[in-house]
Amino acid sequence: MLRSIPRSFVAINKPSAFAGLRFKHTLPALPYAYEALEPYISKEIMQVHHSKHHQAYVNGLNAAEEKLGSAFQSNDVNEEIAIQSAIKFNGGGHINHTIFWENLAPKSSGGGQKPTGELLKEIEKTWGSLDKFIEKFNAQTAAVQGSGWGWLGYNKDFKRLEIATTPNQDPLKPTTGLIPLLGIDVWEHAYYLQYKNVRPDYLKAVWEVVNWKTVTERFNKHR
Repeated sequence: MLRSIPRSFVAINKPSAFAGLRFKHTLPALPYAYEALEPYISKEIMQVHHSKHHQAYVNGLNAAEEKLGSAFQSNDVNEEIAIQSAIKFNGGGHINHTIFWENLAPKSSGGGQKPTGELLKEIEKTWGSLDKFIEKFNAQTAAVQGSGWGWLGYNKDFKRLEIATTPNQDPLKPTTGLIPLLGIDVWEHAYYLQYKNVRPDYLKAVWEVVNWKTVTERFNKHR
């Protein structure tokens, strides 16, 4: 992600200030094996999705930030602005996928186990039941045109849960203000090798490996 740099400090020594804050993003390791989510998400999909697609976003983010650093050092504001779309796309891809991997778990590690406690109460208060929430979530997410994401987010201002969708790799919090609790990837690379072009079948199956423990942890942290 793009980190803000104090302009008063930058004015004194702009190149060294940026260089001191620069670091390389890396691909996070999965907390389970590529085949662990089968039969709901195949080993082949997980391997390509994680090691190829997510890695490409990490590489793209590092390259974009490298260019931003050069533009920053040369006081090229036009170039700084031009690079923002690449940072948003690749940075969003990195943020979104990191959340996505954590939102999944094998059956043996609790994948698919229903939420409990305050999160379940909030879901039932908002949508009537967990099943009705999933039905609503799947309908909105299946309707995403082209590529994007479906989200369960938390609105801190109104203290409520909301379903949202974002296009492409737009990250939820920077673009909507919602705190991401659960994100489901509906780019075709997330399901096409197994479910072809039938996105609703993928959305139906993915709940069998949703890790509600991590969703609950995020909810408890931010509410």
